[in-house]
Amino acid sequence: MATAPIEPPQRLRSALGGDQEGPVAAWLAALPALVQERLEAWRLTLERVHAPGGRSSLVALVRQEDGTPAALKFPVPGRAAAQEAAALRVWDGWGAVRLLRADEASGALLLERLQGSVSLRSLPEAKALLEAAGTVRRLWVAPPPGHPFATVAERAAQDAERLPAAAAATDAGPLVDEALELGRSLPAGGAEEYVLHGAFRQGKVLAGERAPWLTVGPAPLVGERAYDLARLVLDRFEDLLAGSGAAAVARRRVAKLADSLEVDRERLRGWTLYRAVRAGVRESVTGDRRRGESLLEFAAYL
Repeated sequence: MATAPIEPPQRLRSALGGDQEGPVAAWLAALPALVQERLEAWRLTLERVHAPGGRSSLVALVRQEDGTPAALKFPVPGRAAAQEAAALRVWDGWGAVRLLRADEASGALLLERLQGSVSLRSLPEAKALLEAAGTVRRLWVAPPPGHPFATVAERAAQDAERLPAAAAATDAGPLVDEALELGRSLPAGGAEEYVLHGAFRQGKVLAGERAPWLTVGPAPLVGERAYDLARLVLDRFEDLLAGSGAAAVARRRVAKLADSLEVDRERLRGWTLYRAVRAGVRESVTGDRRRGESLLEFAAYL
């Protein structure tokens, strides 16, 4: 049982600080009590709260009653938290962290313990991409009947409603128009239906004991593999932009990943441009403007 006060990490507080009086603020205030409640209900011993941690969840390192290490995760409440548990159940440890227990009321997830400080980003780029490709391949399974996941087409339709207004604050008009057209045409032409991680990247793949590398933190969707793989193309894009011949290198990365996982090159290029523009606009308007501009620059090279 915990003997010291439980405090959400500052990074989490800062990331959610815009909501001063809404449900997220209420959740943050209640979080210490929620953690203590789960520790007692699941007979866990708290080692420490993981810090600096992430921007959308609190993770506490704990031990189960038999001494086995585990991680207790509290995602920010919402549909995404419930879907994370659903996706982990579908994968059941195949290429992903294993879900040990879940509590619907609090959103708490008890997960197998991975090495949170060791991700694929610690490897040289070529090796990291190879390991990432092998990991994401395992996640692409058929969705179960009655699954709760949104589709890529539904996500693109939501983007089509929000993106134009957000993009008005940038100089990316032609790129946004191209991205919106891709968001309409690509889902219509896609015949694949797989469970996708939704937010797959090197930093989401951690070292484990049961398997060398396991993914965490899904934002699951159902759709074609190229959508998932597109986010991996964007990994370490800043390093690519800093080198010579960035446009050619970007296109080679698309071709290499597409061929290694038997994904259509042109569809991967399209989804990569789409996701780069969407992320670039979001960062430019509400986050890191310089990073947003770099993402849009990368999209233009595709």
